[in-house]
Order: sequence, then structure tokens, then C-alpha cells
Amino acid sequence: MSAPLADKIRPKVIDDVVGQKHLLDKNRPLRRIIESGKVPNMIFYGPSGVGKTTVARIIAENCGMSLYKLNGTNASISDIKDVVADIGTFGSENGILLYLDEIQYLNKKQQQSLLEYIENGDITLIASTTENPYFAVYNAVLSRSTVFEFKPVEADELKKAVKRAFELSASQLEVEIISRGCGGDVRKALNTVELSVLSGDCETGKITIPTLLVRELTQRSNMRYDRDGDQHYDLLSALQKSIRGSDENAALHYAARLIEAGDIISLSRRLLVISAEDVGLAYPQAISIVKSCVDSALQLGLPEARIPLAEAIILLATAPKSNSAEAAIDAALADLKSCDALDFPRHLQNKHTDGEGAAIRGQHYLYPHDYKNHYVRQQYLPDALKDCVYYNFGQNKQEQSAYMYRKKILEECE
Repeated sequence: MSAPLADKIRPKVIDDVVGQKHLLDKNRPLRRIIESGKVPNMIFYGPSGVGKTTVARIIAENCGMSLYKLNGTNASISDIKDVVADIGTFGSENGILLYLDEIQYLNKKQQQSLLEYIENGDITLIASTTENPYFAVYNAVLSRSTVFEFKPVEADELKKAVKRAFELSASQLEVEIISRGCGGDVRKALNTVELSVLSGDCETGKITIPTLLVRELTQRSNMRYDRDGDQHYDLLSALQKSIRGSDENAALHYAARLIEAGDIISLSRRLLVISAEDVGLAYPQAISIVKSCVDSALQLGLPEARIPLAEAIILLATAPKSNSAEAAIDAALADLKSCDALDFPRHLQNKHTDGEGAAIRGQHYLYPHDYKNHYVRQQYLPDALKDCVYYNFGQNKQEQSAYMYRKKILEECE
């Protein structure tokens, strides 16, 4: 069976690796480690197809160690024991370098089985993961390793790999389409090149590749999205921060990526959160409007759902902002955690008779509606918290209007 094109032209030296300049340029940390020949335990974190495996292979060849590869999706304790069994044998006299791909799929016990050997240096571990290692990797393994983050490859860098793969008269336009349409994934770009070549016309003895064909093969390739992975949460985070920052154009971009992936559920839920968390009392009607937009979107389904969702996004991004409600409830929750269960002021309790030993008899509750402006001063918080202030009026028209009303009735109550 023929190997994929991505494997056939996989770089053999660091200078041929595209992208990752922040790690592999001259005098950058990972480059210096590779050139030293002394390899520590490392974790490579980043999306698929950006060179993690390639760099691990180059490291193994450069340091003369025996390379073993396991994949967390199907590796077992038995597989790990097989690697350990080779420690000290003739084939591993220069040491064992274990490249463990997708380490996040190994359970805690499997990861723990490596600890003794990576700690005493019998095995040097290079693990890769597409998920945040600070959540996906067991702490004891993480503390013994250095994390290097690999990033999606920029289109201009990706062109180098695409040109290398096209050993025929591919036009500059075709290289551009593939380089910019594969979401920074080198492997995906090279696979698209291979499909383009296999699907091209060779009537004249020379392969020609129609631009339309390349566009069709590249379509949707720029969508890096996994509903359970970091990309999912990064997209939602970028969306919320763009709306919070009142940048409707950026918010629409990130929303479009979620819509293109068909994930209107996550988008809808996050918009409801934003309406309460970031717009809040500056425009309290926003949550009702967004709820209507979300309900409409879910009832309509795609592609029409994009329209009410866009309305909600633009409304939230251009609305005044206030997080005063979130800050207030968080402050109240923090106080709750720092004190025991507190009794209620007597006049707020739901009882109208006192026991025989009560020091103060009678409820003495003041009914606000019996007073001017429907307000009367009395204590509502428990005694230990009676002077606490959780809510501070925001500096927006809506909350300042409420503040002025509060100030007026307090003054008239004097």
C-alpha cells in the first residue's frame, strides 16, 4: 500500500519544517535543545497536522536514541511494558525515546506507569496532545516535562510545503488556494495536493489540475473544529470577548465559524450568557430579545437560523455593557462561603409569635407600601453582614437612572 504524500515528503531536518518559528528558529528554545542532543521530557501541544510528529522524529534521529511510537487512542499497559522491557538491551544502548501521540486518551493509571522510567531517565518521553495539557495530562507527568505549544501554520509558510508537494506545473493560484484553505494544517494541505494530482487531467501526458477542482477539494478544509476540544472553547471565548469589547465584526466572524460547523446550539447558549454577563443591567431587555432570536433560530434551523443569530450578535456587541449583576452575585457568594449559616433578622422571619424567653417580643416588620415612595429604612441582611454592599450601580444610562431614583427616595426618607 502506497504511503500518503504527507509521509513521503516529511522533512528530515529542522530547516525543512514549515511554521513553528517561535520554537525552531535559530536560538529559539526547542531548536537549541535539538541541536544540543540532550533531550528532556517534553509535551508538544497543538492542533493536528502542524509538525509535532515530524519534529519528534527529527529529535530522535539527531540524538541517536531508539524511537518507539505509541498512540494513546489504542495503547495499553501491555504496550508500555513492551517498551520498558527493552530498557538496557543492545537496541536501546543510546537510550529510549518514546513518542506518545494523543496522550490525553491514556487514563491516569496508564500515564502513571511511565513515571518511574521518565524520572530516572530510562525513558525520555515526548508526548503530543491536541488538548490543553494542563487539563489532559496527569500532573505528575506534566511536572516532569516541558510544554511546547505548536501553532497552526501561517498560509505563507504553508506555501513552501505545498510547492514541494507539487512536482508538476501547478499554478501559483492553486498553491495559494490550498495554502489558505487548509486552516494551517500541513498534513491536510498535502493530502489536498495528492487528491488534486490524482483527480487531475493527464490526456496530454502531463497532469493539469483545473482551479475549480482544487477549490472543490479544498472546501471546508479551513474548518478546525472539534466540539469537545480546545478549538470549540477557543471559538466561544473569542466570540464572547469580541462582543464584550463591542467589536461586532469580529463577533460575526467567530459566529460564522460556529454556524459553518453547524453548531448553533453552543452559539445560542453563549449568546444568552453574554446578554446577562456582559450587557446585563445596562440594557436589561437584551436577554429577552436574545432569547427570542435564539428560539427563532432553533425553530428555523440552518441556513435561515443565521439571520436571527446575527441580529442577536449585533445587538449585544453594540449595546452598552455592564457586569454589575455578575459582580454583585459573585460577591454575595464569596461572603456565603466565608461565614456559617446566619440567622434571619427577627422582623423578616415567617413567624408572628415569640417564645417565652425572647428578649424582644413582636415581629416589628415595617411594611414598605405603607410609606412614602414605598420605602422605609430597616435592616434586611443578617447582623454579621448588615453593612455589606454587593451591588454597585454601573456607569451607564439605565443603571444611573436607577441610582438617581434610589438617591431621591433615600433623601426624602431622612
